[in-house]
Amino acid sequence: MPHGRSSLRTRLRGRNVHGENMATTDPQAPTLTRRTVLARALVLPLVGALPIAAGGCSKGPKCNETGGLSADDAKIRSEIAAYTEQSVDAKKHCADCLQFTSAGPDSCGTCKVVKGPINPAGSCKLFVAKT
Repeated sequence: MPHGRSSLRTRLRGRNVHGENMATTDPQAPTLTRRTVLARALVLPLVGALPIAAGGCSKGPKCNETGGLSADDAKIRSEIAAYTEQSVDAKKHCADCLQFTSAGPDSCGTCKVVKGPINPAGSCKLFVAKT
């Protein structure tokens, strides 16, 4: 390394853009190093992804895609049957209903009365317990 370059680096280390010594200007000011900037740049996207990852941890499938339903079927589903993705009553899950047809574990099933994909953990007003 050339002598002039290393001495310039040594002379500029710890100085602000005005050439003032930062240690004497504010002794409690945090130093911003390349390592700190890189560490923060790597951590920031991970922190931003936490809400997305947390949403992916919920139990069961998402069965709320109703774009293909007619207006009448959507009304029956939401207003008359009052279908919900997660049952509030532990004794009334779609998986335990006579009208529910399972499509397999961790997947949306179907219902004989309510159109569209049905979550096995969901519920509605038209629940009929299996005997």
